[in-house]
Amino acid sequence: MSDPQFLLKDRFRGYFPVIVDVETAGFNAQTDALLEVAAITTKMDAAGFLTPDKTFHYHVVPFEGANLEKAALEFNGIDPWCALRGALDETEVMKDLCTQIRKEQKAADCQRSVMVAHNAAFDLGFINAAIERSKIKRTPFHPFVSFDTTTLSGLALGQTVLVKACQAANISFDQNEAHSALYDTQKTAELYCYIVNKWQSTCGWPSSEKD
Repeated sequence: MSDPQFLLKDRFRGYFPVIVDVETAGFNAQTDALLEVAAITTKMDAAGFLTPDKTFHYHVVPFEGANLEKAALEFNGIDPWCALRGALDETEVMKDLCTQIRKEQKAADCQRSVMVAHNAAFDLGFINAAIERSKIKRTPFHPFVSFDTTTLSGLALGQTVLVKACQAANISFDQNEAHSALYDTQKTAELYCYIVNKWQSTCGWPSSEKD
């Protein structure tokens, strides 16, 4: 059992960190298709250190009328209409993702989930747009707060590119696996936990003084 002084709900003012990565058919969250989503929750051990926890992964059918940029598909190597993807309707994906994250957030006794991502504004924009299209009113994610590992890596490691930041942290990274939402989320989760735990090791636990 965790030492009660080290609880995830106290580490980030009630926020529940969820690492997310998306693969898309372009850069415009309102018009371009969401094709793949992965999310990894975190947990805290008895010493107050973060580790990756539950993984959720989905392939997504482009929403009706979605734009599919050829250059984006060539970059991520996704065939949106390949039956072997096992893709699900976007609304089904977002409802399940929100349900699962809300369940884990509640179990951690946190008030709101906060998205952690590399270049977080991009991923948050696509998730928010998909949630809005799906008419989901009870989203677990904060609509605009996010933790960006690009910024955190720049501060902690002097690197902003995911692969270079992982290398600087001695986290293995296979370039052949990159641009898969699942793989990139796994590596971003490792990186995020590394940075948070490095701060814990060098600077200690944040002040217990409440706002």
